[in-house]
Amino acid sequence: MQIDFIKCQGSGNDFPLIDGRALALDDATWSAIAIALADRAGPVGGDGLLVLVAGNGDAAFGQRMWNPDGSESETCLNGLRCVARLGFEATGLAEARVSLPTSVAQAAIADPLAPGVVTIRTDVGPVSTRTADVGLRIDAPELIDSPIPGLPSERRFTAVAMPNPHLVTFVDTLDEAELVALGDWCEAAPPLIPGRANVSFVTVDDGELFVRTYERGVGLTDSCGSAMGASVFAAGLTGRIGFGAPVTVRNRGGRVVASASQDARIAIAGNASFEYDASVDVDLANATAGPVTLRHRRDDERAAWQQALGTLSD
Repeated sequence: MQIDFIKCQGSGNDFPLIDGRALALDDATWSAIAIALADRAGPVGGDGLLVLVAGNGDAAFGQRMWNPDGSESETCLNGLRCVARLGFEATGLAEARVSLPTSVAQAAIADPLAPGVVTIRTDVGPVSTRTADVGLRIDAPELIDSPIPGLPSERRFTAVAMPNPHLVTFVDTLDEAELVALGDWCEAAPPLIPGRANVSFVTVDDGELFVRTYERGVGLTDSCGSAMGASVFAAGLTGRIGFGAPVTVRNRGGRVVASASQDARIAIAGNASFEYDASVDVDLANATAGPVTLRHRRDDERAAWQQALGTLSD
């Protein structure tokens, strides 16, 4: 099966992006395509597969996202910016309501973070702190800056459903070995959280956040948009930042500007960069991809983002 796609990235989260509005494929087929295209050892590689789909209800269009292991995620906020950009280009809109598998979001074209960097603002929520929504099987109805009984860590976590599940803890220094060990434990789908979870270690420095995440279905990642959103909300809940004010959130992939409100809505403005347009043959039976046929390189966008990384790191 030949697939046309755009290779894109949001804050360093890179994905193959497919316009799937005219494709009548079942979930098993999409899962196989995700495994084939997101494979880092394959010809494309990525942190998952993004698909622009038709919208539900009053949504102009929608997003679906599959992880590299073939599992579907409820949301992906770095990816949402890229999907929204493609949706805007397809519809001629500058802002729209976007349907997600279990929620909805608002998206709009925003002022560029840096020259030549296409920037999209998304607004999601209300997010939830109910432990049942996060998938934690504990007695407490919510968990804010508290230890989690049964978790192999004494750190204090805040649990947030974006709606995908997040466990956020604030640390003085980042210990990646500790993060990976805890992420691996959650990835094994233990009885405490059988749906697994994204785990983030977050530092706060002069009002800015730095987020390092073990992403469900992915592993340790340089960037996770929903984790950045969950971290901003958790920082507001725990008094580390104020609600309503924009805050810079950094990760190894780049930077976004985000804010959280007391009514549990989260806004994020960040890049939605397209790197190249291409097609690839996918062997659905084996979930593998053949050679890529490059159709169009977007070197100006790649250069603008590389230039921006130096500016945004200041």
